[in-house]
Amino acid sequence: MKAKNVVLSLLEEAGISLNGSRPWDIQIHDERVYKRWLSKTELGLGESYMDGWWDVEALDEFFDRVLRAGIEQKVKRSLKTLLFILSTRVFNYQTVSRSQQVGVEHYDLGNDLFRLMLDKRMVYSSGYWKKAQNLDEAQEAKLDLICKNWS
Repeated sequence: MKAKNVVLSLLEEAGISLNGSRPWDIQIHDERVYKRWLSKTELGLGESYMDGWWDVEALDEFFDRVLRAGIEQKVKRSLKTLLFILSTRVFNYQTVSRSQQVGVEHYDLGNDLFRLMLDKRMVYSSGYWKKAQNLDEAQEAKLDLICKNWS
């Protein structure tokens, strides 16, 4: 059984099409996405979205359909799907040296990139934009809000 067929079958039950035209239909940009979804389940779904392997116009409607269809429970109850997921985990080709390479490529980038997209404090999180005019003000407002609510 191919990973794509498993995913396609599950999504069809939720009324979601691959590369369809409705706002909740997902657009696939990388075919490796199916194995990633099945081998890492929810984490794979989120990571592959962040990596740009898929997207959807209406993320909220997509997840509403997934949750209403009970896809997670169906995966857990299907022996065939569980065996497929187990096989993807047993035959995981990730190695220590490969994970170190991924770490270097994704995390050892230096600060030049981050200076372009973060505030002056290099805070790597969302800002609070209610009254802010720029990123630095939004980050200060968020930090202020956290401090006020912490005490």
